[in-house]
Amino acid sequence: MNLFDVMDISGSALLAERQRAEIVTSNLANAETTHTAEGGPYRRMEVVFGAHRESQNFAAALASVGDLHARGVRVEGVVADNTAPLRRYEPNHPDADDQGYVSYPAINPAEEMVNLMGAARSYQLNAAAVQATKAMITSAIAILS
Repeated sequence: MNLFDVMDISGSALLAERQRAEIVTSNLANAETTHTAEGGPYRRMEVVFGAHRESQNFAAALASVGDLHARGVRVEGVVADNTAPLRRYEPNHPDADDQGYVSYPAINPAEEMVNLMGAARSYQLNAAAVQATKAMITSAIAILS
């Protein structure tokens, strides 16, 4: 693996963590949304990460076993959480059912903040890895010249 591959891996992680942060902020913004276009309350969304692998080509066939592993991270998809909505008794709410209960999204703001902090920290670590790799490339060029 060369230094440019390291940059690609860190870059893919930066993109994935940015999308994770966007989904978490969307969850926080919709924590009190009781009515969506699909009907019912907003459903908490989660990002599913997966390994990004290179396609098998001639160069990959000649690579060493260590180089055949994952080449980064990618977002496999964004899925809705299947947790049942929270029901609160609010008979005067416009979205109340016949019994006076309103269904709210099952979103825990503390959990979402922890997820957002995790995405931010992962983003910072990958940005630092890009900077360190860039410094190594610059040092290698300086040594060669």
